[in-house]
Amino acid sequence: MTRKELEKRLKDNVLLFDGALGTMLYSHGIYINRCYDELNLSMPHLIKEIHTEYLNAGADCIETNTFGANRFKLEGHGFAEKLGVINYEGARLAREVAGTEKLVAGSIGPLGIKLEPWGPTSMKEAKDAFKEQARALKDGGVDLFVLETFTNLACIQQAIRAVREICDLPIIASMTVGDDGKLIYGTNTETFTGKLNRWDVDAIGLNCSVGPHYMLQALEKIARLTDKPISAMPNAGMPRIIEGRNIYLTSSEYMAEYARRFIQMGVKIVGGCCGTTPEHIKTMRSAVTSIIPHRQPTVFSVKAEKKTGKKVEPVPLPEKSELAKKLADGRFVTSVEITPPRGCDPNRILESAKILKDNNVDAVNIPDGPRALTRMSAQHLSCLIQNRVGIEAVLHYTCRDRNLLGMMSDMLGLYAVGIRNLLLITGDPPKMGDFPDATAVFDVDSIGLTNMVNNLNHGVDLGGNGIGKPTGYLVGVGLNPTAIDPREEIRRFEWKVKAGAEFAITQPVFDWSTLLEFLEKIKHVRIPVIAGIWPLVSLRNAEFMNNEIPGVTVPTILMDRMRATKSKEDALNEGITIAKEMVKQIKDRVEGVQVSAPFGKVNLALDVLSALED
Repeated sequence: MTRKELEKRLKDNVLLFDGALGTMLYSHGIYINRCYDELNLSMPHLIKEIHTEYLNAGADCIETNTFGANRFKLEGHGFAEKLGVINYEGARLAREVAGTEKLVAGSIGPLGIKLEPWGPTSMKEAKDAFKEQARALKDGGVDLFVLETFTNLACIQQAIRAVREICDLPIIASMTVGDDGKLIYGTNTETFTGKLNRWDVDAIGLNCSVGPHYMLQALEKIARLTDKPISAMPNAGMPRIIEGRNIYLTSSEYMAEYARRFIQMGVKIVGGCCGTTPEHIKTMRSAVTSIIPHRQPTVFSVKAEKKTGKKVEPVPLPEKSELAKKLADGRFVTSVEITPPRGCDPNRILESAKILKDNNVDAVNIPDGPRALTRMSAQHLSCLIQNRVGIEAVLHYTCRDRNLLGMMSDMLGLYAVGIRNLLLITGDPPKMGDFPDATAVFDVDSIGLTNMVNNLNHGVDLGGNGIGKPTGYLVGVGLNPTAIDPREEIRRFEWKVKAGAEFAITQPVFDWSTLLEFLEKIKHVRIPVIAGIWPLVSLRNAEFMNNEIPGVTVPTILMDRMRATKSKEDALNEGITIAKEMVKQIKDRVEGVQVSAPFGKVNLALDVLSALED
């Protein structure tokens, strides 16, 4: 296919790509420690079968199974010397299935290493690596190239130059962004779109990382900045962890609805990334046709070992913190969650915390890198809030970024500087956030971390040694009343309580009856439960929460209420009303509420808390 032919094809049509290859391979029992690209040689029948499924679902173009088939990534699996044949066979297999009627795109992803000046690999070395991959794909018979999931402009520039040095086939340049529309190092949408617009590519777009909700927002900006065709290939929402596996649960109907929205705002190339299947593509095919007729790291738990050190009496619950005292006294507690800023200026957060203190809110909840996005340290921000404002913080602390020794050091240091209230959670995997290539640690999950903090509260460290004065943390854990597998959620909660949990904060809940039913099921291990409340601000927000936030379900009746609103103001008011109704229904059955402050607007959270006075 020539570049002119692609341009002509996209003038009056939309090109539908396939979905995820990795997701389909994993569903066939191929685990993530395998080199998926090498399967072109060892399991060609499976690769052809998946390609065929996508074509039968209605895809116009299938991508080669070569996303990571560059010398640096293949070397890690011991297949560097097979680079040429892996890429050639990847293209040949796709070509064989696609025939002459469908298109084949050569998939090229990032090298997986840092380039100068942040790493030892030069720009020339990077270009040469891309060139040898692209040459083998071209020889195998691809019609065009998709440079996808790039997070760095310098890296994709070398990939573009490499392709252009060997051929003049069309290039789709696709970046991956966070929910703010920025690349991992903070490059904004305007900057990277401007660069790609000037470089020798035929289409510009986004794939992977975020689900369709945030991708649409970024694409709306891109559309104002370029006349080149735009591509959109989102994940099927955000993954949810079920039995240790990252599972994408966004429905095919939801993806199809966003495919319509993409097309209506000018997107010419649509498809799917992680989590999308032939079923998603089939439904998206119908959506496209209706508009334009056409022809985890494994996470494990650690039980507390028998300790050789002498345990000491722990700090009594009422003496741990003001929040702990209120819980011990049976008083209803209130808190508001404020997300840390993306930069280094804490003043807006501190001002919000002061407003909350002046309105007698008991604590400020500070999440720790929610959805694996890069933000100011939750630990340091919690200290600033307590020291400068005088309101207690509930510090969310995740297992994702630290090993056990680092966690223990943090716990000792945080206690020394005055942090007393903790919410211990496993944490979102990096694949969800700004740095999809970042390495997660996950030495333990939240159960193992709860065991560790409980031991520190009894004066014993990881090695069984006495630490002298014990810590006196109020230990909180997460709880999901709408979990996909409630039995597993209850089992884990039982372990958390056994490990030393003293209170729990739920995921945002929108169905009060489901929450109350769940509380009945855990009454045998009941500790104080603080219900998470999220004021919806728009229909898009409701759709996003329902489809792309792991562990959250918005009932159909509430979706219909948000859908019936006529304006942004109406939607916001309806969302606040729904949140207030939730508070009224549950306030006598839980020990407190945590209200999230959408967009950091604490006045919205205070409005919701006013329902407690009714």
